[in-house]
Amino acid sequence: MSDRRADSPDRDLDLVLFGATGFTGGLTANYLATAAPAGLRWAIAGRNADKLEAVRRRLAEQGADDVEVLVADSTDAAALSDIARRARVVATTIGPYLENGGPLVAACAEAGTDYLDLTGEPEFVDRMFLEHHQTALRTGARLVHACGFDSIPHDLGAYYTVQQLPSDEPITLRGVVRSGGAFSGGTFRSAMEQFARAKQMRSTYAARRRAEGRPEGRSSRAVRGTPHRDPVLGYWLLPLPTIDGIIVARSGAALASYGPEFRYSHWAGTKTLLYAAGGAAGVGALTLAAQVKPLRELITSRVPQGSGPDAAKREKSWFTVDFVGEAGGQTVHTRVSGGDPGYTETAMMLSEAALCLALDDNPATAGQVTPAQAMGDALLTRLQKAGMGFETLPA
Repeated sequence: MSDRRADSPDRDLDLVLFGATGFTGGLTANYLATAAPAGLRWAIAGRNADKLEAVRRRLAEQGADDVEVLVADSTDAAALSDIARRARVVATTIGPYLENGGPLVAACAEAGTDYLDLTGEPEFVDRMFLEHHQTALRTGARLVHACGFDSIPHDLGAYYTVQQLPSDEPITLRGVVRSGGAFSGGTFRSAMEQFARAKQMRSTYAARRRAEGRPEGRSSRAVRGTPHRDPVLGYWLLPLPTIDGIIVARSGAALASYGPEFRYSHWAGTKTLLYAAGGAAGVGALTLAAQVKPLRELITSRVPQGSGPDAAKREKSWFTVDFVGEAGGQTVHTRVSGGDPGYTETAMMLSEAALCLALDDNPATAGQVTPAQAMGDALLTRLQKAGMGFETLPA
């Protein structure tokens, strides 16, 4: 891998991490302290100088004794602009992004600075496309959303699978998620807010589709089905209404290797019909509860932001995503697997994606792009070296 730092000699920081004082942000900072190569110029940023200084001292004890501290509120456009102009890559863990994320995306797009986040909020991603994609195309910034469990295992797993299928045939692919681990408070709150904003989410999605257009001579989209038993995997499948299917379909639209017609469906997998029925009822109940603000606030307060399970519990957590791809009479079964999805692995994925953009030889892209589109093989290699499993299984 070549070091890309010489491409932007005017930037004195390779990487800035916003949100290092939070739970997931702290795990990300810890990961960077041990995984960043010697000489990486990086900083932690946020609004509370005292908490940031405490994080800096902790990182110094881990051997990262040259981490800079930058104080900036997520709504302070001038301060964010100053930071974006200094950095080559900015990664942020500060959500919900619909509330807190827009000014930082704007600053990075204008400065030509690569941006990454952990959002699973479709409305935020579509709004950022409408507001900043053209600016980022002009400046060369790469705006890469959903760089945690939403949606790197699914996007890079689909990418890994598609490479094993003929690129001149229509491809049908399904991803089936199973996990044993807690979701983060930020992720849960973001999901509840999106359930409450279904109308706005649909409107913003439609506006993006009109502005974005479709790939010439090809088609790619996410499709939904009804609960059923998977004939290859043996699991009962429940449609999973997360951003992951949208991200995978956008990679399919951007990359010709996904074939002339690409269809992706995204599911939760359970061993029994009872669990599938319970999951469907649970999602329905949360969707209804999200429409009533006091009830929504009560539910989200039970899973607070900025906190998470201890190391022992995270050590026992796991996830798998099975992919079944079909094209030209060929069937391929692959699996992506890892540890604690909501915290430990998310911190690793954001860190490796940020290092990938900062240091590796990636495809020539700009504007709002998906992880697979922006980093492809380089990120896949990094994830495998970091311990995430990508394997091809008997179909």
